[in-house]
Amino acid sequence: MLRSRLQAISMISLCLIALLLSSVKPASAQEMPHPFAVAAKSAVLIDGDSGQFLYGQNPDERISPASFVKLLTLFLVFDAIDQGQVLLEDKVWISEKAWRTGGSKMFVRQGNRVPLVELIKGIAVVSGNDSCVAVAEFLQGNEQAFVEKMNQKLRELGLVNSQVQTVNGWPAPDQYTTARDMALLALSYVQAHPQALQYHQLKDFTHENIRQKNRNSLLWRDPTVDGLKTGHTEDAGYHLLATAKRGEQRFIAVVMGAKSEAIRGRESLRLLNYGFRNFVSVQLFKKGDVLLQLSVWKGTEGQVELAAGETGIVTVPLTLQADVTWKAQAPAQLFAPIERGQIIGEVVITTKDKVLKSIPLVANQEIPRAGFFKQAIHTAALIAGEHGKVLILVVVLLGGAVGGIWYLRQRKPKRGRRRS
Repeated sequence: MLRSRLQAISMISLCLIALLLSSVKPASAQEMPHPFAVAAKSAVLIDGDSGQFLYGQNPDERISPASFVKLLTLFLVFDAIDQGQVLLEDKVWISEKAWRTGGSKMFVRQGNRVPLVELIKGIAVVSGNDSCVAVAEFLQGNEQAFVEKMNQKLRELGLVNSQVQTVNGWPAPDQYTTARDMALLALSYVQAHPQALQYHQLKDFTHENIRQKNRNSLLWRDPTVDGLKTGHTEDAGYHLLATAKRGEQRFIAVVMGAKSEAIRGRESLRLLNYGFRNFVSVQLFKKGDVLLQLSVWKGTEGQVELAAGETGIVTVPLTLQADVTWKAQAPAQLFAPIERGQIIGEVVITTKDKVLKSIPLVANQEIPRAGFFKQAIHTAALIAGEHGKVLILVVVLLGGAVGGIWYLRQRKPKRGRRRS
């Protein structure tokens, strides 16, 4: 009977957590605002810190990524550098295949050894198809193995509407992406490797005495723009993935399928300006901040600290900045054992009753299960319900009384026999 009751209590707690987590949509899954039309097939604007979507036009329409694929190639290159697998100074041997690669080129020469950092510039600045092949062969031995790593990275990032078949975006069957996925890729890339922006913002690059300009025209039009990638194919049209930072605020704009270079540049800058003029990011707490303390039943400790699983930052219209609030939600009862990092509940961030974001609440410490006597007291209290405190007091007093009587009886001297 007792065991069944405790199991029922545990199930109720788990159900409460599930209900809380299922009641809030993530910001990326909500319907995107679309206050004006962009002259392109699809377009997206997101905040570069919170990742919130602020504008969307056909965000999930599949389209050929063209040279946007190179951003994923660079992502893997910088991953390898951060993991200590390669160095910027490493010399990369140029194969015949890399040398013969067509399209936009860095103009590497077969048999030469080129520093990896130069190949990075060749990809970021002049969109070199040949340099993409060179780094793919350097890191994985061949293009196909590198493509497999690229698709694996897409899955890790949750970009389920993207798939690549080449290392440089050369047109191929079953190669596609969406504006939403490219915005999220750029967000992850910039946050994971902010040092990469120093290459993307270069206005020109010279290799083998051949000087070429960066294809991102916004670098000349707006000094706050520091990236990120262009793309173009005859079928897909003109793409631009642009990012800019003004003060502490960063936005990322994606325009895909424009009819010309001029249009993609104009519309991308329009989206960026729309973001800076109308939105602000509000940070409410940092990852690891303790936001709530809850009582714990049947544990060695009586309370557990619940901390934010990630930084609480949201982006809102300037007019709603003062209306941003948050509320922690967690089960009414918690039972040991509890593991450090265990998700207990969530923090819901809202503005004027509109849910903006939900963030997990995690246990800040480990709490093992208590000993038998303490568990018995807590079990009795749970059964007694609202009279639990009285029952605990009675049990403690009775236990003390029994212990006291036993102690006194042990101390009482035995009477000796009377002599005759």
